[in-house]
Amino acid sequence: MIIGITYDLREDYISMGFSEEDAAEFDTIGTIEGIEDALQSLGHKTERIGHLRLLMEALLAGRKWDMVFNICEGFYGIGREAQVPALLDAFCIPYVFSNPLVLSLTLDKGMTKRVIRDAGIPTADFTVVKNTREITDVALPYPLFVKPVAEGTGKGISGDSIIPDSVALQSRCRYLLKRFHQPVLVETYLTGREFTVGITGTGTASKVTGVMEVLLTSKAEQGVYSYTNKEEWRERCHYELAGGDIAAACEKVALASWTALGCEDGGRIDLRCDENGIPNFIEVNPLAGMNPVYSDLPMLSRMNGISYNELIKRIMDSAIQKTIWHE
Repeated sequence: MIIGITYDLREDYISMGFSEEDAAEFDTIGTIEGIEDALQSLGHKTERIGHLRLLMEALLAGRKWDMVFNICEGFYGIGREAQVPALLDAFCIPYVFSNPLVLSLTLDKGMTKRVIRDAGIPTADFTVVKNTREITDVALPYPLFVKPVAEGTGKGISGDSIIPDSVALQSRCRYLLKRFHQPVLVETYLTGREFTVGITGTGTASKVTGVMEVLLTSKAEQGVYSYTNKEEWRERCHYELAGGDIAAACEKVALASWTALGCEDGGRIDLRCDENGIPNFIEVNPLAGMNPVYSDLPMLSRMNGISYNELIKRIMDSAIQKTIWHE
């Protein structure tokens, strides 16, 4: 198969004036090389396409591929992650990872949690603050946790995200509303252990690739898997493969969340335990980081004996099978 690869390079956006935090979700060239090498090792031919506008130019020039391996995050709007798959749908070109509906839904953490709650899956109580007037309407008990409603990679999350009182809530919500120009998710702070669960497959064929616990070192911002902790993970974080009853409980919640949201091919579900030790859904990443060395999905899969090439194979197998279903 000829596989096109769509992606947003971090260095391109920084050169355009984006800050390191603004460009945090975008990929390094090492990620693209890792994906390309893995696809070629599986017998596929690859072609680097790049970001959305380059894809548009290629499509209008009449170029086609058997499939596109899409990891574009996009850079504007609540539907930014859905732009590439929507465009590929219009040209009847199959692609890897989730469809536009799923990618638009899951970027909005508030809407995602409503679906999760409706499916009967544990998740912290929450509300969404759309403007400064709504901050005083928050009626949840403290401590709370706040973050932008539609960001990833820990953007907007720091030690100040843990909210002890109404004064801190006012201050942090006002900052996030101004800084990210989007609503703020306010939820009950979960005090327990934090895990991330890797998944490959679609629907009933979905399987867990591993359950990894996120542990913070003494150098980390405590109580939160923040932007800084993620960026400086070598000094601030320690990761361990989970097992036993807690891993089984995490797998159950993660698979239920993955299928309820309709996610496809591969990604991650992030969980945090409440005061009773019950894993709660935090958020889903249907376009998970794919750097072979430090991204969570490849890392936790590797801990569980699944090589990077095998992980890419499982993702591709799901995408190919999905294409057969559609035909």
